[in-house]
Amino acid sequence: MPTRKYTYYDYTISLCPECLKRIDAKIVFEDENVYMLKRCPEHGSSKVLIADDIDYYKNIRNYNKPSETPYRFNTKTHFGCPYDCGLCPDHEQHSCLTIVEITDRCNLTCPTCYAGSSPHYGRHRTLEEVKIMLDTIVENEKEPDVVQISGGEPTLHPQFFEILDYAKSLPIKHLMLNTNGFEIAKDPAFAEKLKTYTPDFEIYLQFDSFKEEALIALRGANLRKIREKAIENLNRVNLSTTLVVTLQKGLNDDEIGEIISYGLQQQCVRGVTFQPTQIAGRLENFDTNANRITLTEVRRKILEQSPIFKPDDLIPVPCNPDALVMGYVLKLDGNYLPLTRYINPADLLDNSKNTIVYEQDKDLHNRMFEIFSTGTSTDQASTKLNSLLCCLPFVEAPQLSYDNLFRIIIMQFIDAHNFDVRAIKKSCVHIVNKDNKIIPFETMNLFYRDDKINHLKQLQLMSL
Repeated sequence: MPTRKYTYYDYTISLCPECLKRIDAKIVFEDENVYMLKRCPEHGSSKVLIADDIDYYKNIRNYNKPSETPYRFNTKTHFGCPYDCGLCPDHEQHSCLTIVEITDRCNLTCPTCYAGSSPHYGRHRTLEEVKIMLDTIVENEKEPDVVQISGGEPTLHPQFFEILDYAKSLPIKHLMLNTNGFEIAKDPAFAEKLKTYTPDFEIYLQFDSFKEEALIALRGANLRKIREKAIENLNRVNLSTTLVVTLQKGLNDDEIGEIISYGLQQQCVRGVTFQPTQIAGRLENFDTNANRITLTEVRRKILEQSPIFKPDDLIPVPCNPDALVMGYVLKLDGNYLPLTRYINPADLLDNSKNTIVYEQDKDLHNRMFEIFSTGTSTDQASTKLNSLLCCLPFVEAPQLSYDNLFRIIIMQFIDAHNFDVRAIKKSCVHIVNKDNKIIPFETMNLFYRDDKINHLKQLQLMSL
């Protein structure tokens, strides 16, 4: 009897990458890879690699926890996902991180930019507009977990510090600044002023590569000295910083281990976030077939390039396991102890079980006791470690602070090629748009930016 060359695993709703219409899709296993097969009546069939690790892909379903919704939804469910953003009542996850784009303007015109920012595009939001955006987040979340001030380049906003002042007056647990680092690099006093917004404030610093050719391809300029000077100034005041790496296969994916090692050596760096390029916005110097990289490929390259991590150290994030991977390391006096491998996965999904199970490993228990007993906080004002391990059980470590934490995140922003409505409904990284709606990052860049709205309206009409 004839047999297909693949194993059928699942069915979902995806998008045609050409016209963005909803179409049926199969998830199949073939040659140790996971593919999405789909066909648009107008644009034909496509086969998309979505994972290179079948076992990991199957295992993500074991990390899917009960949905946490916002206190308020902003739109009605009418056209069907993803044409109703947002957030509509059909969405399955509140805003773990909400982005506020305070300006369209940027001092760069990066070849890779999901927002299409430039020195001449758009405008700055007024202070009152930004206040309403921030208030909208609080109305939805009451006490937002993480709010990120972004752009464009937010430090260009003429009322930048007034915006930070207002944000810090709100019940936001953790405030971030997403920046390319130019202002921090050129003026040490700028970093010193940013330091006054601690605790619970962090820099989300663009840091893509050490190589000139990769930086020019991604950012249009060799920014290595700018990045290094920014980190020098951030180290001087020990201002918590996450390095953010936009990844493209064959361009900078060979530097993953080097960037992790560099980050671990910086006093101010609390972790590295790796973001495979989302096929959206302005995207030059990019070949979809050659340069697209999946979440599992990034995870595998971390394991291959960094001696610190083993497979159990990099696990799905339960709020959106299809799109997020996390790994936590305790760092103390030059020693690095991976923490995530010792978490009981069941505890991630059950809020009533909120302690780490050390007792399963006597050696680990002794080492944890030693660290928790002898560790000292270098910043007594810092938020304690036990409230900063996102999606992990409670850690009782009163002698440790954020200085002792190093975090690896892989954040895959789904695009039209690998769009899976099941995962989109669990998206937890959101943007406040100009209409003060909370919109998933992925669908914002596909449908809800200025140049996309007219096409979205056509798709909405066709969906009825």
